[in-house]
Amino acid sequence: MSNVPLMPKATAVWLVDNTALSFEQIGDFCKLHPLEVKGIADGEVAQGIKGLDPISTGQLSRDEITLAEKDHNRRLRLLDPKVRLPEQKKRRGPRYTPVSRRHDRPNAILWLLRNHPELKDAQIIRLVGTTKATIQSIRDRSHWNSPQLSPMDPVTLGLCSQIDLDLEVQRAAKDRPAVVGQEDRGATLLPADVTTGHDEHEDEAPKGRESLDLETVFAKLGGSKKNEAEDDED
Repeated sequence: MSNVPLMPKATAVWLVDNTALSFEQIGDFCKLHPLEVKGIADGEVAQGIKGLDPISTGQLSRDEITLAEKDHNRRLRLLDPKVRLPEQKKRRGPRYTPVSRRHDRPNAILWLLRNHPELKDAQIIRLVGTTKATIQSIRDRSHWNSPQLSPMDPVTLGLCSQIDLDLEVQRAAKDRPAVVGQEDRGATLLPADVTTGHDEHEDEAPKGRESLDLETVFAKLGGSKKNEAEDDED
């Protein structure tokens, strides 16, 4: 419930004329500056405005006004409305687009098709207020102005809000079926036991081969030294 009375200035006019409340109390209740309330009392502000009785409209009780008149530190409180107005339902269907912005819709549709291919046609219709036929013509490039179209962000164009766009993208992501076994988790580091552990095949390498390789190396070294000695003798 709003904490502002109905027709604040008209209510302030009535309270100034019919009560002994202070300017601060009236200003606090009507959400007006005390100097503005003083201007109403002096006849400088709200000239020609007819006072609105907050008691007859069910916004204040006579007892509440009487208690506030006796204690100027007391603040007036709005009464709870006796009649509950039903909440307005959100309008369903395509979003209304101003005439000055309608020529930008094809560019916005092209942007959505390229940057958010997961969006359904019904979601694009809700965002920019277009038709399914127009979306299809832009998708298959059969639109009459297709060569001149350039993708443009619908939020920047003022066709929808960023909150609405993010909401539709999140809905589309939830509706998208997950592919089993192809879940993209991004790059991950290898476990420590893999990076720091020894290869089992290296541990099982035959020692005979190691000794054989050493003998071959020394034999080659010995042969090279023998050849060098023969060259010196010559």
